[in-house]
Amino acid sequence: MAPNTATASEALAEREVMASVDDDGRTERLIIADTTADGAWLSIPVSEGVSLREWE
Repeated sequence: MAPNTATASEALAEREVMASVDDDGRTERLIIADTTADGAWLSIPVSEGVSLREWE
C-alpha cells in the first residue's frame, strides 16, 4: 500500500459532506455523510444532538 502523500488542505478540498434529517415515522435521525467515501457516515437521533450555541 502506498503512503498517503496528500496534504491536509488537498484532502479537505476533495471532500463533499452533506447532512439530512430522516423521519421514518418513529424517530427523527440526523445523518451526516461524506459522499466521496464509501461507508463514511454517521446517524444519531435528533433528540441527542446539540445546537452549535450549546457546543461553543
